[in-house]
Amino acid sequence: MRKRTLLICLSVFILAAVSLACGFSVTTANISDAWMSTDPEGQVKTTVYAPDQPFYMVAILQNAPDDTTVKASWTLVEAEGIDPNQLLDEAEVTSGDNTLYFDLSSDQLWPVGKYKVDLYIGDELSKTLEFEVQ
Repeated sequence: MRKRTLLICLSVFILAAVSLACGFSVTTANISDAWMSTDPEGQVKTTVYAPDQPFYMVAILQNAPDDTTVKASWTLVEAEGIDPNQLLDEAEVTSGDNTLYFDLSSDQLWPVGKYKVDLYIGDELSKTLEFEVQ
């Protein structure tokens, strides 16, 4: 029995040491809500844009230390005549609890099709918002 307890304690110690050595971290930071909008302030929610409109996205970051990194990764998922899943742009902010605003615009018309924006907290995918251009 004593040998088993010692073995369990040793295993827990080794697991903790390996986790620390690998830079393992746990965060409670989360995106509690996120939406696409037709305006920079996020007042008018949408999932459909016209080809000449900029894309606006709002995300609510909660339980986040001040050095939390949030990345928005914009992708054209599918449009006629264009290779699928093309990365359009990425933007990154560092913040604590806050309302975060992201946008993407173009000098040209957006192709009609399906799009998405992936939100990452650190390197972990937190939320995906899908939208269309019609």
